[in-house]
Amino acid sequence: MNTLSRWRRLASVCLVSLGATVASADDGMWLLNAPPTAQLQERYGFTPTADWLEHLQKSSVRFNNGGSGSFVSADGLVITNHHVASDVLHKLSSADHDLLEDGFIARTRDAELPCLDLELNVLMSIEDVTDRVNAAVGADLDPAAASAARRAVLAEIEQESLAETGLRSDVESLYQGAQYHLYRYKRYTDVRLVFAPESAAGAFGGDPDNFGYPRYCLDVTFFRVYENDQPAAIEHHLTWNSAGTQEGDLVFVTGHPGSTDRLITMAEMDFSRDVSVPQVLWWIKSREVLLNAYSKTSGEAARQAKDELLYMQNGRKVYDGEISGLLDPALKAMKQAEEERLRAYSAAHPELGAEGAWAEIEAAQAELTDLYARHRLVERWNFNSSLFEKARELYRAPTERAKPNGERLPDYRESSKAQFELSLFSEEPIYPEFELIKVKHHLEFMAMALGSNDPAVVIALGGKAPAERAAELVMGTKVGDVAYRRELYALDAAAMETVEDPMIALVRALDASSRAMQEQVDAIDETKSQAHARIAKVRYALDGDSVSPDATFSLRLGVGTVKGVQEDGAWIEPYTKIGGTYARADLHEQVFPFGLPESWLEARDEVAADTPYNFISTVYSIGGNSGSPVLNRDGEFVGILFDGNIHSLVWAYAYTDTLARSVNVDVRGILEALDSIYDAQELLAEINAK
Repeated sequence: MNTLSRWRRLASVCLVSLGATVASADDGMWLLNAPPTAQLQERYGFTPTADWLEHLQKSSVRFNNGGSGSFVSADGLVITNHHVASDVLHKLSSADHDLLEDGFIARTRDAELPCLDLELNVLMSIEDVTDRVNAAVGADLDPAAASAARRAVLAEIEQESLAETGLRSDVESLYQGAQYHLYRYKRYTDVRLVFAPESAAGAFGGDPDNFGYPRYCLDVTFFRVYENDQPAAIEHHLTWNSAGTQEGDLVFVTGHPGSTDRLITMAEMDFSRDVSVPQVLWWIKSREVLLNAYSKTSGEAARQAKDELLYMQNGRKVYDGEISGLLDPALKAMKQAEEERLRAYSAAHPELGAEGAWAEIEAAQAELTDLYARHRLVERWNFNSSLFEKARELYRAPTERAKPNGERLPDYRESSKAQFELSLFSEEPIYPEFELIKVKHHLEFMAMALGSNDPAVVIALGGKAPAERAAELVMGTKVGDVAYRRELYALDAAAMETVEDPMIALVRALDASSRAMQEQVDAIDETKSQAHARIAKVRYALDGDSVSPDATFSLRLGVGTVKGVQEDGAWIEPYTKIGGTYARADLHEQVFPFGLPESWLEARDEVAADTPYNFISTVYSIGGNSGSPVLNRDGEFVGILFDGNIHSLVWAYAYTDTLARSVNVDVRGILEALDSIYDAQELLAEINAK
């Protein structure tokens, strides 16, 4: 959703948006164990009950590929966005059958397609473990030792919880390290595709319409979770209310927003503006050019690159939007005033122990500046290659397994083993020709960014030109074979050192320096985490619990109203109609990305044109909220969130409801499309909308 933007718009958009912020329940991504009860009652006359919150929590679903969803039947039916499902659809496709292009519908349960390496999580419980984490990290430890102590206690908590409950157990850091909560999830790994529209309908309008409004998208896909080869029996699932909403209605969203930076310091914001965002943008734009060029070489190349190209285009847009916001004087002034308020209170209350915290973060950011590009290019971005990523996972596995659980890297902890192996042994197709051009590009990019004499670049190139080296690595490795990966995974560390595979050899040559660099970054993060914990005491003393923590891809509750927007002197109604899709397609002469699929064209006379299709609300959302259910006061499904408008870009740093809006598919539009266009009577009967 909010990974999409109109990158051509100027920073002045964000400046106008910041004109009014609202201190209310709307202004937050709330923990479900700490909802804004008083604010909801004061503004909307609504108080959520414990049963209401539990029902929404256990009806909500997290997708391991970065999105949200919800259960909508007792037989494990799950709804999410088409663009959340695109990665799954791509992996299930082949040169002969492109599910992204053609769509899919299972008329019977036997026809539902098993998905590759897709894991869905349902949050079962939350436990505050802050005191235990803090007790394990001594105040006299240096940053490296403190980081190791923190890693050890987190691993201990997660493993104890997994052993006790059998549930996936993740400790989430909240308020930049001021709090730690243990989240326990039920995992579903037998997930099957039920329905997906054609991309021409699910992504109608494409790049020109993204991060805009009005919109006309059927951005929905259905899956089903299974247990013991049978549809899972689900107690908590959402009822669909076919009446939908009206303008002004109170609505809620439960989803998993990925990341926000509302509580960062000015030093961290300056780092984002001057270092991290520009470097990531350079990398993304370079990859987008590469993928566009490769896509033009053949139809099959275009199919292979399609999902990744869309991802890069989306990333380019959101980071273009972020840099516009970071350069916005209004945002900077607002953040500066907030920081000065906190620092003044800290100076007046030395007993809170926050003096010096801001200076420590500033020094940490300066240290990170020298590491950032190399850390991303050598450790984080995996040479833009699935083969390199899996080779690194295999090479590190025996070394990490030999360590005590608390000393391992997070992915190798016992509590993460099931998720790690699901990904490592995925049967997803890997295309050598596609991998080759991506590895070549990464080698060239490394040399440009770090210099051709940089030690990591020299090792990566191996004395060869990028094209020759890429061919040696990609065409010479056997890591693409799942059976070979299983063989390597069974080796001990000594045996792994003798493996003669070019991709494994590259990982081996880089690993010591790469690990050392990661340890430096971890120590810097530890310094910042401790400083933020002290700042959080100041914030709490001033504001209490009226501020929600930044997003961490954990379950949150969003609040808002269905509301149109006054933009450029014109009032934009909150709803579009499904008939407007045909009008917009005709206006563009049915040319991509405005060409409708055959199913829509054939059903044109059958579709109830006045049916509400997409709508906007003031609910605070960000990337990761894609697929979040939109709910009414009764907790009933009335839509699904899939995007934000251009003004919502500023939500990464500050909330405003002046112009910013979340964009959703209306329940009535979904039902009408399933009925009149796709004749999905089985789905409609299962949903059983009121």
